[in-house]
Amino acid sequence: MQPLMFATLAAIGNAIFVYGQRGASGSENPFLFVCGAVAICLAMFLAASFMYKTPDDSQYLVDNWGMIIISGIGFFVTFVGFFLLYNKFGASQYSLYAVVSILTTSVGVGIIIFREPFNMYQIGGILLAILSIVLFTYGKSKGA
Repeated sequence: MQPLMFATLAAIGNAIFVYGQRGASGSENPFLFVCGAVAICLAMFLAASFMYKTPDDSQYLVDNWGMIIISGIGFFVTFVGFFLLYNKFGASQYSLYAVVSILTTSVGVGIIIFREPFNMYQIGGILLAILSIVLFTYGKSKGA
């Protein structure tokens, strides 16, 4: 039950982000909105990090700086993709992003890179995710 609760929390946060982005007026600078949003996010994470400060924080940062850089690049690519997707095609396209994320994250990172276990039900879910991309794309091409 906890994974579902945490996924729901992340989904609510994402919905809030998309609401803010779609509700903002347009800008010639495609990075301005996300830069401001990330600055607010950074301030909140800094406050939370100081509230949970531990003696090993500095060593953790030293030990993991490479992966932190990789994840920072991932955030950048994600937010650029969000900007392009939502501003050009609307928030309803989130379904497409979510399903493609199932494939890239669950399959690509979880199963292929980290060799996390999966079973036949999960394989069925992956196949249904692929089918949903096909149906969603087909439906959009028909003006749905």
